[in-house]
Amino acid sequence: MIMAHVSSSTRAAARRGEGRLAACLLAPTVIGVGLFTLLPMAASILLAFFDWDIVSTPEFVGLDNFASVATNPTIRVSFLNTFGFVVVAVALQILVALVLAVLVQTRMPGWLRAFFRSAFFFPLILSAASVSLIMSYLFNEDFGTVNAILGLVGLGPVGWLTTTTGAMCVTVLVYVWQNFGFTFLLFVGGLASIPKDVYEAADIDGASGWRQLTRITLPLISPTMLVASVMAIISALQIFDQPYVLTRGGPGDSTRTAVMVIYQSAFQELHFGLASAIGLLLMVIIMIATWLQFRLSRRFVFYM
Repeated sequence: MIMAHVSSSTRAAARRGEGRLAACLLAPTVIGVGLFTLLPMAASILLAFFDWDIVSTPEFVGLDNFASVATNPTIRVSFLNTFGFVVVAVALQILVALVLAVLVQTRMPGWLRAFFRSAFFFPLILSAASVSLIMSYLFNEDFGTVNAILGLVGLGPVGWLTTTTGAMCVTVLVYVWQNFGFTFLLFVGGLASIPKDVYEAADIDGASGWRQLTRITLPLISPTMLVASVMAIISALQIFDQPYVLTRGGPGDSTRTAVMVIYQSAFQELHFGLASAIGLLLMVIIMIATWLQFRLSRRFVFYM
């Protein structure tokens, strides 16, 4: 009886020691998340109901900042630009990544497959600002390399960054080129998880390559496609670096995005309450978009 009591006390003391050790190990992460994530989020939500320019005392304005979001034409245009960018960029990013992943997974030497994986992922590790700066020189209307190449085949200079359509096209291309590598790796992993027996059975039944793609590959990687689309949309809705460096939002407001307006309102015009209101609206839009994707996934996502 005494031995059982001692054993029970020892186990209880061991559990308390493990609990204290776990608390000590988790404390830096919990404190970091609280200070640098939760606290700024709470402050931003609260600040959306105030007018504050850092210098003066915050003044409570209620829903005036949200009313400004609804009535300000620049803000409305920036959100419309963002939505249009998301539709085009995400569709192109997923399409390019899927096509390249299918091609890379075809029969080829292992070293060549590894080379393509590294090459396609490499742009993602580069700084978005530095890539955009280089691209701004390549697409410059007067001395850019792209127009120089077009001149060799008899085509006149194109105002890539000085026209509404050209600026948005370049912004989309630069963004997709730098970000499709991550989506590509997701699709490569999804394709690698499909059992080869399924394709062998399809070959025996005489299914063509296109039929295998539409009836086997796409349904079986639909969970991967869901993850890729959710992450791509969340990232695209927060685009800032590429249009800011390439065009500063121009010409006019044709490439101005929601995050650019947040930056402009907060750090150029010192309207931190308005910037917080725009950021809060953008967060709600991201949450709704993510919820809709998971809601629709019940019809289009198939799990093995």
